[in-house]
Amino acid sequence: MPQPATSLKLPELSLVLLIGTSGAGKSTFARRLFRATEIVSSDQCRALVSDDENDQAATTDAFALLHYLVGLRLKRGLLTVVDATNVQPEARKTLVQLARDYHILPTAIILDVPDRVAEDRNRQRAERQHLGRHVVPQQRQQLRRSLKSLKQEGFRHIYHLRGPEEVDAVQTIQRDPLYSNRKQDTGPFDIIGDVHGCYQELVELLTELGYAVEETPVLDARDLGVRVTPPPSPLPGGEGEPSDTSNSDYASSTSGTPPHRGGAGGGVSRRVLFLGDLVDRGPASPQVLRLVMSMVQSGLALCVPGNHDIKLLRYLNGKQVNEKHGFAETVQQLALESDTFKSQVRQFLDGLVSHYVLDGGKLVVAHAGMRAEMQGRGSGAVRAFALFGETTGEIDEFGLPVRYNWAAEYRGRAMVVYGHTPVPTPEWLNNTIDIDTGCVFGGHLTALRYPERELVSVPAAQVYCEPVRPLSVVRNQLSVVSEGVADNQNELTTDNQQLTTQLTAQQAHDDLLDIRDVTGKQLIKTRLLPSVTIREENAVAALEVMSRFALNPKWLLYLPPTMSPSETSALPDLLEHPAEAFDYFRRQGQERVVCEEKHMGSRVVVVLARSEDAARRRFGVVGEGPGKVYTRTGRNFFTDATLEVAFLTRLQAALTASNFWEQFGTDWLCLDAELLPWSAKAQQLIKDQYAAVAAAATAALPEAVAVLSQAASRGLDGVEALLARTSARQQAAQHYAEAYRRYCWPVDSVEDLRLAPFHLLATEGRTYFDKDHAWHMETLRAICLQDEGLLRATPYRVVHLQDIADVEAATQWWLDLTAGGGEGMVVKPYDFIPAGQKHLVQPALKCRGREYLRIIYGPDYLLPGNLERLRERNVKSKRNLALREFALGVEGLERFVAGAPLREVHQCVFGVLALESEAVDPRL
Repeated sequence: MPQPATSLKLPELSLVLLIGTSGAGKSTFARRLFRATEIVSSDQCRALVSDDENDQAATTDAFALLHYLVGLRLKRGLLTVVDATNVQPEARKTLVQLARDYHILPTAIILDVPDRVAEDRNRQRAERQHLGRHVVPQQRQQLRRSLKSLKQEGFRHIYHLRGPEEVDAVQTIQRDPLYSNRKQDTGPFDIIGDVHGCYQELVELLTELGYAVEETPVLDARDLGVRVTPPPSPLPGGEGEPSDTSNSDYASSTSGTPPHRGGAGGGVSRRVLFLGDLVDRGPASPQVLRLVMSMVQSGLALCVPGNHDIKLLRYLNGKQVNEKHGFAETVQQLALESDTFKSQVRQFLDGLVSHYVLDGGKLVVAHAGMRAEMQGRGSGAVRAFALFGETTGEIDEFGLPVRYNWAAEYRGRAMVVYGHTPVPTPEWLNNTIDIDTGCVFGGHLTALRYPERELVSVPAAQVYCEPVRPLSVVRNQLSVVSEGVADNQNELTTDNQQLTTQLTAQQAHDDLLDIRDVTGKQLIKTRLLPSVTIREENAVAALEVMSRFALNPKWLLYLPPTMSPSETSALPDLLEHPAEAFDYFRRQGQERVVCEEKHMGSRVVVVLARSEDAARRRFGVVGEGPGKVYTRTGRNFFTDATLEVAFLTRLQAALTASNFWEQFGTDWLCLDAELLPWSAKAQQLIKDQYAAVAAAATAALPEAVAVLSQAASRGLDGVEALLARTSARQQAAQHYAEAYRRYCWPVDSVEDLRLAPFHLLATEGRTYFDKDHAWHMETLRAICLQDEGLLRATPYRVVHLQDIADVEAATQWWLDLTAGGGEGMVVKPYDFIPAGQKHLVQPALKCRGREYLRIIYGPDYLLPGNLERLRERNVKSKRNLALREFALGVEGLERFVAGAPLREVHQCVFGVLALESEAVDPRL
C-alpha cells in the first residue's frame, strides 16, 4: 500500500477550508500545522458573539463574524484557514466568493474519518454531549455529496485525507510561492515594451542598453540560433554603482549618480523584462520569439504574456482564432518555421505568468497593468486584467474600445510598468508608466531601466502597420477616470484645455487633490523614522490653514522643521549658552558641528526655476511666474506681486552669473533661507504685539518712577524697593524696544531685502541631504557673491568638539555676536544627517542671546523670580516635534525629486503643518 503523505503543498496565499464532520479532528489538525493567527474558527466566533461556542442560536451571527474576519485577512493578503464543518455547498459558497473577490486561490482539505471515530471523540468532549446521534451521519452524507462538486465550485487544490492515519501522517505544510512572486529578484532590470515583431529595433535597443546580440549557427532542430551577452558588470564601488544612501521607496532617484548603461552596481548583471505582445503586425515575429526565448532560457530575461501572444498560443493549440489585428502576418511568417520551433513557441507561451512582483514588492510588470489589490495574486480576473486592462464599455470614433485609466486611481506602493496601449511618449502617473510607444506603428521601441527610472528608446525603421487610432489621441482617450471627472473635463474652457495639454499626465492629474488623503489619523512612513503619526485634531487645524491661506500646492515641495533650543543654562542672567548645545552633540557621538550665525528675519523656502517655462515643465504651474517664496506655514511671503517679481529676477540673475544651472545640471532649485528684515513680513505682528507693549511701558513707567521718586524723597516706608523694581522695569522696557527695532527697517523695494540662504535642498534629480553643512555654506556663498546687495552669505564656523580651543573660540564668537545685537547662532551636526546613529540626531539647536530673548519672553524676563521660573522649561516635547517634522520634510522632498504623485509629497508637507498645532510652548 502507498504510504500516506507527510506533507501538503499549498499556495503561499490561499483560503484553506477544512471540511469534515463534527469530531473529525479539524481543530487539532489546524492548530498542529498552522499559526494560531491564521485560523478562523466557527466555534471561536460563536463564543465571541454569545459567550458559548455551542450556542446554536448564535450561529448566524457567528458566521457573519467569521466571514468578516476572513474577508479582512484576504484583503491584506494573508493565508487563512477556516475551521468549520464546511460540508454543505451553501456554507462554502460565501467563502469561495470571498476568495474570488480578493483574487485568492481556494484550497479544500477534507478530513474524512469514520463516523464511529468522530462520535467517540464527541463523547469525550463535555461540550459536545448535546449533539444528537443523527448529526455526524447527516454531515457525512453531505460531505460525500460534496466530493464530486468541489472542483466545479472553484477549489484549485483538493486534498482528501481518508481516515485518522492519513490525517495524522501529515506533519508539514509546504507553502509554495505563487508563480508571480519573484520578490527575491532585485534587479537591476531593463523593461522593454511591446515589440510586435520589430526584430531590427529590438536588437538595436538591446545594443543601446549594453547587451550583445549574436546570431549563431543552428546546430539542431531545437537550437534557437541566437546568443545574447549581458552588459559588463562594474566592480563594486566603481563607475555605475548606484548610490544607496536611503532605504526609502524613492531613494533610487535621489542619489544624483548618473545611470550607467554598461551594467549595475555591486557586480550584478542586468536582466531584461519583456512586457509581452512579442508578435503580430511587425515583419519578424519568429525572430523576435527566438531572441526572447533564448534570453529567457539562459536566465537573462523574464517575460509576461500579451494578449497577442495568448492569441498565438490558442492558435498553436488548435483553437479557432480571428486573424485580424496583424495576426495573419504572424501565421504567414510561422508557416516557414519548423514544427519543432512551433512546439517550442507553444511551450514557451504556455509557461508565461500573467505578471511579476519583483524587488521586495517595489516593482510590478504586466502587459496591460495591474491594480494594487491584484498584485501577487492569482485568479482569472487577475490574468484578464494583466492581458487586456479594463474598458469603459464605450467605443470611440475609430471603432476601438475606450480604455479605463486605472492608473489615475492607482494608490499602490509598487511601481507598475506596463504596455498594451501605445502612447506617443511614456509619462509617469501615480508611480505607473506605459512604455508601449508604438514601434510597429512608426513610433519607438522603449525600455525603462530599473531602478534608475531612465528611459531609453530607438526609433522605428519604418511604419510597419498603420494604426487605427493615431498615437496623438491616445492620451486624450486615457483621460477618462470616472464619470465625475469626465464631466468636469467636459466643462473646461478651450483655454484651460490648451493649458492642460502643456502639462504631464501626472501634473494634470495633480490639479485636484483628495481631501481624504489628509484627514483623519495618519501614519506616514519615512526614511528617517519608521513612521510619523498625525492626529486627527491636528489634521483638521492644518486643513483650515492650508485650504484658506496656502499657495498652490504644486509649489509646496517642503516645509522646514521647527528648531529646538539648547538645554537651559545655569549661568546667571542666561537662559541659553553654547555649552549646552555642544554637550548635546557630544552625547550623540558627534565629533564636529557647524555653528552658523542666526539671522533675525523670516524663515522662507524658495522654489525657483530658470524660466517660467521650466516652472511649467517641472512643477505643472501655468501663469504663476518662475517661482515662489513661501513661509513655514506654506503662505506666500510676498503680497506685492511687483516686489516678488523683482526679487526672483535678481535671484535668477545671481544663479545664472554663478553658473549654477550648468554646474548642477538643473533648471530649478529649492532653498531653505532667512529673509530679512523681520519687519518685511511681521510688520503687523510687531505693531500689535511688540510695539504696543513697548509704547505702553515707555509711556507709563517714567511717570511711575517720577511719582515713586517723590515718595521716596519724603522718606515713606517701603517705597525704595518698589522704586528700584519699577526703575528696573523701565530700563528693561527700553532694552526691549531696542531689541526688536534692530530687526526692523522700511521695505520700499527689492533693494531693502536681504536673503540669507543656508540649505541647498534639491535640484533636478537629487536632494542634498547627503552633503555636510560646510558644503552647503560654501556652495551658497558662491551664489551670494554674485549679488551682495540682495544675498547675504551666512558666517559660520566648523567646531571640533574635543578641541577645547575650538570650543572656546566658538563660544567667544557667540558672545561677540549677541553683544553686538545679533540673535545668536544655530549649532548643527557637521553631516546633514549623521550616519551610524541608533537614534535620529537633532538637525539643529538654536542658541539665542540674552537681549534677543527679551523679545520672546517679554521685557521683564530677567527680573528676580521670572528667570528662575523660566529655567524650568522643558525642551523634550520641542525636540521630539523637531525630529518628526525633519523626517517628514526630508521624505516629502525625496518623494518629489523621485517623481512621486503630488498627493504623496503633499502628505508630508501637510503633516509638518499639522504637527505645528501640537501643544508645545511656542517660545522655545
